[in-house]
Amino acid sequence: MKRFTIIFSALLLLCSCSKPADELKIVSFNIRYNSYENIDGENGWPNRKEAVVRMINEEKPAAIGLQEALIDQLQYLDSCLPEYRRIGVGRDDGEEAGEFMAIYYDTTRLELELDQTLWLSDTPLQPSLGWDAACRRTVTIAFFRDRKSRKVFCYLNTHLDHVGKTARAEGAGLIAALLNPDPQDWVLCDSHTPVILGGDMNSTIDDTIFNAFYNVGLKPAREMTDSISNAITYNGYGKEDGKVIDHFFVKDLKVVSFRTLDGDFGVPYISDHYPIEVVIKL
Repeated sequence: MKRFTIIFSALLLLCSCSKPADELKIVSFNIRYNSYENIDGENGWPNRKEAVVRMINEEKPAAIGLQEALIDQLQYLDSCLPEYRRIGVGRDDGEEAGEFMAIYYDTTRLELELDQTLWLSDTPLQPSLGWDAACRRTVTIAFFRDRKSRKVFCYLNTHLDHVGKTARAEGAGLIAALLNPDPQDWVLCDSHTPVILGGDMNSTIDDTIFNAFYNVGLKPAREMTDSISNAITYNGYGKEDGKVIDHFFVKDLKVVSFRTLDGDFGVPYISDHYPIEVVIKL
């Protein structure tokens, strides 16, 4: 009887510690581009790259959306993360030039059903500059099937412009239009597909640009859990006042937890932004 009680208790502990099959961890991270002029000094990519890999290996997200990544940074991550695959294109030519809004996904957990990159402009199907933006901006869209639950969800990764106010508003509006039921010339998230949108929005949550998201049913993930984190996400390597400008928005998903990953991964800063992490339930 005593032996049975010990075994039964161990099974209960195992069940309580295991994550439900339909829970997924997603990370969004502005990785900070590799400055070949070394303008970041001791915070340059060569001094941060191993810590970035350490963060990913410690957190083990099912998917991670990167902003500002250049092709050499992605090739380094490709070599260090064999269980992950990458989607997304360079924003300057639709291939490898310029920054990527890359999405890495764990192939042991997720199956890629479909992906698409759009430019935040009046011509979203081709490399283009939108409105008053300082840079070409894109959104990478992925439809994933969870291998455990077999459920499908849509993940969008983006980086809104840091200069153009009109570009931020219009870019948010274009992304929101993807969730509208009206047919378009690009990949749509239909009304039955759960959605998670993340990225560096270059705006605090009180900005009116996010009304476009609210109007199509997206809600701020940070406000949908008891584990609210209002920690800064832009840290400026400690040289500037911090801001909360990186966000997740969700639709038809339960948010289990939200964290800002501002811990120690081996260097003072793994980027001038901290990653944000959400655990969702499909």
